[in-house]
Amino acid sequence: MTVKTFKTWYLVHKWTSLICTAFLLMLCITGLPLIFHHEIEHLLGDTPEVAEMPAGTPIVPLDRLVAAAQQQRPGEQVMFMSWDDEEPELAWITTGPDMKANENLHFLAFDNRTGEVLKLISQNELSFMRIMFQLHVDLFAGLPGKLFLGFMGLLFVVAIVTGIAVYGPLMRKLDFGTVRKQRSARVKWLDLHNMLGIVTVVWALVVGGTGVINTWADLIIKYWQFDQLASMTAPYVGQPMPATLGSLEAAMATARKAAPDMDPAFVAFPGGNFSSPHHYAFFMRGDAPLTARLLKPVLVDAQTAALTDTRDMPWYVTALLVSQPLHFGDYGGMPLKVIWALFDIVTIVVLGSGLYLWLKRRRNPIEQRIRELEQDAGAPLGLAARSSL
Repeated sequence: MTVKTFKTWYLVHKWTSLICTAFLLMLCITGLPLIFHHEIEHLLGDTPEVAEMPAGTPIVPLDRLVAAAQQQRPGEQVMFMSWDDEEPELAWITTGPDMKANENLHFLAFDNRTGEVLKLISQNELSFMRIMFQLHVDLFAGLPGKLFLGFMGLLFVVAIVTGIAVYGPLMRKLDFGTVRKQRSARVKWLDLHNMLGIVTVVWALVVGGTGVINTWADLIIKYWQFDQLASMTAPYVGQPMPATLGSLEAAMATARKAAPDMDPAFVAFPGGNFSSPHHYAFFMRGDAPLTARLLKPVLVDAQTAALTDTRDMPWYVTALLVSQPLHFGDYGGMPLKVIWALFDIVTIVVLGSGLYLWLKRRRNPIEQRIRELEQDAGAPLGLAARSSL
């Protein structure tokens, strides 16, 4: 590696790190409670508690839950019904002012064994976890906020890659993990920054890369709607909207028959963004830790309960669905969550130490700092073309 090449890597690492550091610190801080969101929601009382009942207690018909939701929120449309694999006794129904609404939504939690409404949450309520989630996902700025954070994530990935390139020449004559305690505070923090950075490099690349993919979620889903969903519903184009809807329970039976080894994650009601005016769109999932995050759409005629189409998700949606559990570490139980949290904390230290090193920077030219680093390491950095100095 020449001095000129090293200088380029160094400057790219420096400036990409500086530009994204403040936002990455925010993402690490807000991401920490999101790793334990189920546990924190229970602690804060945001998740409804269900009564103890004998195993095998039958669930109430889905149509009864829909009717109860319509009674609770008159004048609103039922948009989704969903089930959390960690809370199998609960069924959540989302209602809104119209079928394509993104604002002023309400979320009703039902005990699906009794049909009782346990909790009503308004989208406009700002709980602690909702604030953390919105800051982490889009800075309360919608799609522009997501794309901005995605760009910061790309800078973070570039900073990691260039950091690896800089780390090799700088540390090749020092033992791994060396922290030169006899030197100045700035040198000690530099060594700590380098050591922690290289230890967490794989995790940081995984979380940074999957975070970037997650910021493209809206665009990926839009393309899926234009591509796959349009193809699946093409036979119904031009047909009048049904005046009344058939039984959701019957449609569920059809979906389960079409995907016998899977369970429903959620169902999108006719007229919404995830279905057509003529279909219940069931999104089925597997029962393993990873396959539980992969979805398979099953479209069922909303009047006749006949199967219209089902197919696997295309690769670009699968990439998004896989990136989500990898990003938050919530597919391997509590041990993986603790590991993710520890790496998150270490990354906060790496980002903070990098900011400290910049604030305490010296005004010496980079060439002089390279010579000083060579002297500290006790050997040249392996840089050729010394005449370029």
